[in-house]
Amino acid sequence: MSGIIVVDKPIGYTSRDIVNIASKVLKEKKVGHTGTLDPLATGVLVLCVGKYTKLVDLLTSEDKEYIAEIKLGITTDTLDITGNILDSSSATTTKQDILKVFSRFIGEYIMEVPKYSAIKVNGKKLYEYARRGEEVTLPIKKVHIYELELLSFYKDIITFHCKVEKGTYIRSLIRDITKELHVLGVMNNLTRIKQGDFKIEEANSLEDIKNNNFKILHIKDALDIKEYKLNDLEYKKVSNGNKIELPVMESNILLTYKQKEVAIYQKDDQLYKPKVMLI
Repeated sequence: MSGIIVVDKPIGYTSRDIVNIASKVLKEKKVGHTGTLDPLATGVLVLCVGKYTKLVDLLTSEDKEYIAEIKLGITTDTLDITGNILDSSSATTTKQDILKVFSRFIGEYIMEVPKYSAIKVNGKKLYEYARRGEEVTLPIKKVHIYELELLSFYKDIITFHCKVEKGTYIRSLIRDITKELHVLGVMNNLTRIKQGDFKIEEANSLEDIKNNNFKILHIKDALDIKEYKLNDLEYKKVSNGNKIELPVMESNILLTYKQKEVAIYQKDDQLYKPKVMLI
């Protein structure tokens, strides 16, 4: 079986836990996800099953939207509420200051990757260094914040909505926001409400997955992409991974043959070349 399954990941589970549960239910070894959520985080986790695991990189590249909470007054080693407290303070801030700081983060900025993450340095994951207490220079990366909206500020909790580029660590974003506010703070809650076109309202619950009662999406259901039906000669060329000329003007096109999904091709000058082969 091949397809895309959108899951509303509950708190306390790793992304790998959800993959393993789906794999067991489906009796399918080829299951992957398109963007890690920490155990603390909930929300949209997109699974690719069977030959659709070839779509993982394509779907991972989509922008993401979150509802996040900042708890003021403490810092932790993990940058979230689950970590060991490193410092505490009673210093607070104002709604006006929060709005000013939020406005500074819209657009591109340089983010330091959190030490408790799976990014590799010298062949070893950062969290492995952190757990062993080993010092390592944390990588930095350029990310894009498209939207940053204050939803509420009550006592020591700031709640906000953000739309960000792939690869943006919300824990790091919160660390940087609180630095600009000159207060201590960590991530208290995080919910991914959207990834690309996948919305949390349309996601299957974990119970749906466990009960084998969930909706499976196919490419045309999940992606804004048009279909082109190959003739015999075109299919022979595509099945060999050749570039071809197509009578379409799309930047990406789903190629099918006799109702079978064959490949996603992308425009390359006057021709089209393979982007994802599905056979």
